[in-house]
Amino acid sequence: MRGRSLIGLAILALALAAAPFLAPNSYYLDIVIRMCINAVIVLSLNLLIGYAGQISLGHAGFVGLGAYASAVLPAHFGWHPLLALVAGAAGTGLLALLVARPILRLKGHYLAMATLGLGIIINIVIRNEAAWTGGPDGMPVQSMELFGHELMRDIQWYWVVATLLLLSVWGALNLIDSPFGRALRGLHGSEIASQVVGVDVPRYKTTVFVLSAVVASVMGSVLAHYVGFVTPEVANFFHSIELVTMVVVGGMASVFGSVLGAVLLTALPQALATFEGWEIVVFGAILMLCMIFLPRGLVPTLAARLRVED
Repeated sequence: MRGRSLIGLAILALALAAAPFLAPNSYYLDIVIRMCINAVIVLSLNLLIGYAGQISLGHAGFVGLGAYASAVLPAHFGWHPLLALVAGAAGTGLLALLVARPILRLKGHYLAMATLGLGIIINIVIRNEAAWTGGPDGMPVQSMELFGHELMRDIQWYWVVATLLLLSVWGALNLIDSPFGRALRGLHGSEIASQVVGVDVPRYKTTVFVLSAVVASVMGSVLAHYVGFVTPEVANFFHSIELVTMVVVGGMASVFGSVLGAVLLTALPQALATFEGWEIVVFGAILMLCMIFLPRGLVPTLAARLRVED
């Protein structure tokens, strides 16, 4: 990792260490936990969209698969929650591997529509299989056990998700500076040029798609165990759009932009709740202004302006 990346990682580690002590009550701690969970999902999605240039509008479907694996397998088959999490991630990765080659042959809006269709199919299956998933009403999720102890308190969950976020950011920073990451950036620039210099384009596109899906599944399981209940809303279209919006607002092809986008757009609906019915309008106006004045996203735009001033 470069020096700036190490500084950013250190600042993030300090912020995560201080956050639980600055949260005045459990409500704010809950929001911070959700920020961390969303940040990891958005980071994985940014690898796919921002670095590899492959649009996905169905990413919430993978989150839903992980969440329901952690709900269904312990409830109906008596699996240990941790084993269910791993099985959900493996199953999601296999599904992503099976659909990656045909879907990733598409480009532009065709690829967006194909991934949207995949997400919708997953959501419909979850809603219709009521005998297993509880249907539209959802179902409870068994508490998670680590090292023989149940994770029940918010502060316990916070340290788990904070650790996962820090490890994810560290892993992403190393990944994008590796030959694999340079190949992804090459794909985003030009697939034809990447093929000319020897990049196996289908393999790299498939690998990043599967990796992104697996991370989303794991965090879907974490979210389900943390909340203790799961509904089909976790896998719906609007959740997918929310995740993509976090990527765009924070900054495409920016690791720390992914974190910032997730933090802002997780907190913003809570901050706008006082507008009583107008919060969606205000939310949309803020996003519109952000895209007009910060078209590359917050972190890349601000970083570019700071370099110009220097």
